[in-house]
Amino acid sequence: MDLRKLRYFSVLAEEKHFGRAAQRLALSQPPLSLAIRQLEEEIGAKLFDRTSRNVDLTAAGVALQREAQVLLRRAEETRALVRAVAEGKGGRLRVGFAGSMLYRGLPKILDAFRAASSDITLTLQELNSTEQVEALHRDEIDLGFIHGRGTPEHLDGFRYHAEPFVACVPANHPCASARTLRLSRLAHEDFVLFSRNVSPDYFQSIIATCLAAGFMPTVRHEVRHWLSVVSFVANGLGVALVPRTLKSSDMAGAAFVPIQQSNILSETWCVWKPGKTQRPALDKLIEVAQTQSRATSRSGRG
Repeated sequence: MDLRKLRYFSVLAEEKHFGRAAQRLALSQPPLSLAIRQLEEEIGAKLFDRTSRNVDLTAAGVALQREAQVLLRRAEETRALVRAVAEGKGGRLRVGFAGSMLYRGLPKILDAFRAASSDITLTLQELNSTEQVEALHRDEIDLGFIHGRGTPEHLDGFRYHAEPFVACVPANHPCASARTLRLSRLAHEDFVLFSRNVSPDYFQSIIATCLAAGFMPTVRHEVRHWLSVVSFVANGLGVALVPRTLKSSDMAGAAFVPIQQSNILSETWCVWKPGKTQRPALDKLIEVAQTQSRATSRSGRG
């Protein structure tokens, strides 16, 4: 397989039409058709089901589409890195993060690192925790900030931050102005939860917390990002349990109320692939994150 054929395949997989794909690639249809046939012969599998009007991916094609995207992205990253070195720049670090890190010190980490290592380019990717773990294993990112209860298997890391969950309710909810509330007061509400597919640990922890309060929550909506959870609540679509730091989002229409007698914690872990710390720049970024972790913890206690 060569990158040209993979790029042709990737565009055709998106367009599902030879004419549109050829137009995007600025070539005629015969060379595109030939390249796809050659790719199928090289792989030994049929990648598309063709009809007179369009094309659809086969199961093998779906599998290749994901891999092709990764390979093409890695190729572009390699070109960018080589150009950076040729221009006298020190290289690049790729950081994955969950959205709530914007309120847990990520901007300060970036500022401190850039001040200490101005020759290193930082690129950020917002990914959920599962996506970050996969990206680390595939060498698509160098460092991640994930939600969880520990360092995932085959990764190194440290607990960056831990904080309690609070109830997130619409601003016009009867409990919105309370200083604290018993979770059982929300027993008959619709709940908005972080998706069980994205973070099964958090999903189960919240369910278990509600069960301990004497009720099984009615999960009406599942979303992929914490800010989406808050947005759903702010728009009157339910209530939620969220990390306390999301109060800093200042989203209009949402109120945050501490929960009585609840021990559930939201934990953020800074993780990386073993052996990666042989890179001085990554060592420095981890050191900066550890320093910010201590500052964030002190601020949280205050």
